[in-house]
Amino acid sequence: MNERQPNSPYPSFLGRGWSFPPTFNRSDGMAAMASGDTDIRQSLWILLSTSLGERVMLASYGCSLMSKVFTSLTTATANEICALVRQAIVQWEPRVTVEDVSVEEQDDLEGRLSIIISYVVRQTNSRSNLVYPFYVLEATIPPPPE
Repeated sequence: MNERQPNSPYPSFLGRGWSFPPTFNRSDGMAAMASGDTDIRQSLWILLSTSLGERVMLASYGCSLMSKVFTSLTTATANEICALVRQAIVQWEPRVTVEDVSVEEQDDLEGRLSIIISYVVRQTNSRSNLVYPFYVLEATIPPPPE
């Protein structure tokens, strides 16, 4: 069934939900909505930002990336991060097929990584990617400029 939702160019099978972060229109008090590719991208962001056990009624939702904070970046750690991300997406985001997940070190002193996810939206066969920043040295202060 390829019904279109009112005021949306996206078919209903791609989904529609609250935008992230949640915002409300001052004029009518309604929540801002996201649909289609935007909804998928925001859902992936929420999935990667949620730690396992964080949602009380759905404890297995999320990705255990926080277990990698303060971990040295080695090839094994990078592979573990890729596996965690791929597993979370396969389990919780049925609208996409993961093509590739890679980790790139962005700033060694700040402990910042980029998790690059390439995926295909199953129903439309459109390819997209998401770059998720991850800090392995959370709560550290960057060195002062010279």
